[in-house]
Amino acid sequence: MTRLDRVEQTSGPAGPPLTPRTAVVWSVLRAELDRRPATELTVLDVGGGTGGFAVPLARAGHRVTVVDASPDALAALSRRAAEAGVAERVRAVQGDGDALVGLIEPTSVDLVLCHSVLEVVDDPKPVVSALVGVLRPGGAASVLVAGRAAAVLGRATNGHLDVAATLATDPAGAAGARDTLRRRFDVEGAAALLSAAGLTVEEIHGVRVLADLLPATVADGQAGALVELERTLAGRPPWRDIAAQLHLFARRPA
Repeated sequence: MTRLDRVEQTSGPAGPPLTPRTAVVWSVLRAELDRRPATELTVLDVGGGTGGFAVPLARAGHRVTVVDASPDALAALSRRAAEAGVAERVRAVQGDGDALVGLIEPTSVDLVLCHSVLEVVDDPKPVVSALVGVLRPGGAASVLVAGRAAAVLGRATNGHLDVAATLATDPAGAAGARDTLRRRFDVEGAAALLSAAGLTVEEIHGVRVLADLLPATVADGQAGALVELERTLAGRPPWRDIAAQLHLFARRPA
């Protein structure tokens, strides 16, 4: 049993939420941590907010820095880390993803998380370049982005065919000025973005393939079965490609 396995079996706000929305990402992260089970890793969580990933990773024995633009989120992170007894392992830094050079020492990080960030920043390219810059050679990046196909299907099934058409044809996968996201990705575009920055993409999974499509009575009543189904479908096209989010796991060459 790994340290993260033991953390998962605990209850309370510090434990990783193994739900249909997060189980696939945690499965990939666990595999990376298990490559060096006795090693204390240096982890950076860009846009990590209140610590949904940072605190469990700290409880698993790693040192985590969270960079986030929101002071309120960072305050909540600090409280959460203190309640979990890992305050000394979690560092909160206010800042933006494209300004990591002034916040994090270059080539000092073993694992960087960048979840739900690239779809909201002005330009994702400098953010990805900054991620690569802080990674040690051989270090890994966990990148989670919004999927275009799921947004198209979701708008269409709700009767918003004009919005669906815009999402499908807009170069950035956005639906205009009212859209809360600046862009959405398909598998090829997301992989190309990381590759162009010098990362080697090792795995691509779909996150929330079905979780957002099922009635709450089914999703809540059969949560365990849905977690396993999400894991089964996550790496298999075409189901992977219609997921609400795409998870790319990449590595800086050694």
